[in-house]
Amino acid sequence: MTVTRSSSVNQKLTGLQVLLTSETTLYVLKRILQGLLTLLLASFLSFVIIQLAPGNFVATLQQNPTISQQTLEDFIKRFGLDRPWYEQYGRWLWQIVTRLDFGVSFAYNRSVSSLLAERIPATLLLAISSIILTWLIALPLGILSAVKQNTVIDKILRVISYLGQGFPSFITALLLLIVAQNVSPILPVGNMTSLNHAELSPIGQILDIGWHMILPTIALTVTSFAGLMRLMRGQMLDVMRQDYIQTARAKGLPEDKVIYVHALRNAVNPLITLLGFEFASLLGGSFIAEFFFNWPGLGRLILQAVTAQDLYLVMGSLTMGAAMLIIGNLLADLLLKVVDPRIKLENLK
Repeated sequence: MTVTRSSSVNQKLTGLQVLLTSETTLYVLKRILQGLLTLLLASFLSFVIIQLAPGNFVATLQQNPTISQQTLEDFIKRFGLDRPWYEQYGRWLWQIVTRLDFGVSFAYNRSVSSLLAERIPATLLLAISSIILTWLIALPLGILSAVKQNTVIDKILRVISYLGQGFPSFITALLLLIVAQNVSPILPVGNMTSLNHAELSPIGQILDIGWHMILPTIALTVTSFAGLMRLMRGQMLDVMRQDYIQTARAKGLPEDKVIYVHALRNAVNPLITLLGFEFASLLGGSFIAEFFFNWPGLGRLILQAVTAQDLYLVMGSLTMGAAMLIIGNLLADLLLKVVDPRIKLENLK
């Protein structure tokens, strides 16, 4: 019995040792450390730029005749705005390290962490759904355009990609909003939920949110699928000219297997590396769709914070955006490893 337990413990220790020394684990730890350093530098640079910008939240309060001088002085002391900027940054950074406290919002008089926790899920929901829809549209059309190179189908798809890339995102959102107003109540005009959302069943609430996601998701997809489709087409054309593709055809393999097994597997790798950047760009660019469709996401919160010069809310939002960019790139690298096990993570930059 003792020997069996000892053997089991040794197996667990061996498994744990293999896990901790594996390429993936070491790569993830390395990227986390690099990410923390990046966040530190990004937060410092952002804090300096905000301090250099003209005006501040206190100057806006001073223009309100209903606010007394004593109230202003109490406000300044409460948030430590009478201290040098480097002391303010050090105090803010220490709060994050020790308590994960991003400070208090000037405008909302609430903790920044609670505001971000409310808005991030809505933005993530919109960004993830847009990425899924973008890839479901862009990849098949890009493959079709490459396979039908220089045909009428290819020319039509190329024109669509050019128009999609050149069409401003705010025009797309505005046109969709006009469509929603004309076909209402078939499509919701705005917001994330209906007025009777709380009265619906759990399934009804999910369907209600999905119904309100239609237009903002389409608005984000239209502005991103065109570029991805062109990249997919270019990668497929490049791979299909390679010698191993010609060899596969010479062996008599079916054309579908040559395209969707051999060519696609290698053509999609560079696109996966862009997934992290696409995820971050959607988070940063979603404020246009959120603004037009009154979606309660992080983009609108950042826009309001910058407009009001709400220092700690701006810093918390920028830090969270940078963290999502780092996480998105890390997930893209790991996904690339899953898709193509031949790739060495240590060779990824």
